[in-house]
Amino acid sequence: MRKFHWAACVALGAALVAPAAASAADLPVYEAPAPVFGGWYLRGDIGMTNQHVHKIDNPDYDNNDYDIHDKDFDAGMFAGLGFGYEVNRWLRVDFTGEYRGKAEFHGYDTYPAGAGFNAGSNEYHANKSEWLFLANAYADIGTWYGVTPFVGVGAGVVHIEISDFTDTNAPNNGSAYASDHGQWNPAFALHAGLGWQITPNLTMELAYRFLYLGDARSGDIKASDGTNDRYNPLKFKDITSHDIKLGMRYRFY
Repeated sequence: MRKFHWAACVALGAALVAPAAASAADLPVYEAPAPVFGGWYLRGDIGMTNQHVHKIDNPDYDNNDYDIHDKDFDAGMFAGLGFGYEVNRWLRVDFTGEYRGKAEFHGYDTYPAGAGFNAGSNEYHANKSEWLFLANAYADIGTWYGVTPFVGVGAGVVHIEISDFTDTNAPNNGSAYASDHGQWNPAFALHAGLGWQITPNLTMELAYRFLYLGDARSGDIKASDGTNDRYNPLKFKDITSHDIKLGMRYRFY
């Protein structure tokens, strides 16, 4: 009886499992799609700037012993658009254009008394903004859990405008101003960041960028009554920026 009992159980189990196995064999097997690389994409970026100027200069600095105490920019914001092409799983190229919003400049220098003038100081204020256009190439290092580190380089042109320039000499009750001035410079960039693939078409980026923007200058600095005996703009030498960016890329298959 015991042998019969176990045989009956085995037979019953086989009868129950066989239809389920047959049904499972009829179901389609899911396979994850292979990664697709290559194709055009659109991108948009926003971010914050942290800008520096290596040196400020003025014709007066050649004739007197000036001490420069301050030459800083406030942080600013930027926004840009671009389009690019994903060559393969390792290489991307794109072209971007962005507007970099006004960042206020604070400058301060002092000078000792000399022949025919008293000791004094100059407190400078101005705004700086840019239009930046870059061609970029990126190397995607690899992908782990949907996250892709990358590095890149860029080169292009930038239009820098110095506006709203004022110069206050408090010890001598003097004030001056300068007209707005803009100029085009070569620009260079280094990139590093992370890309997170949200969907097969959409990737989010968090990145750092170092920018070299070149030189800029104000217009001619004139006294408050509009007079000046020489051409003496304030020059901004070797402007750089450390940027943090948040971007989105939408790829077309």
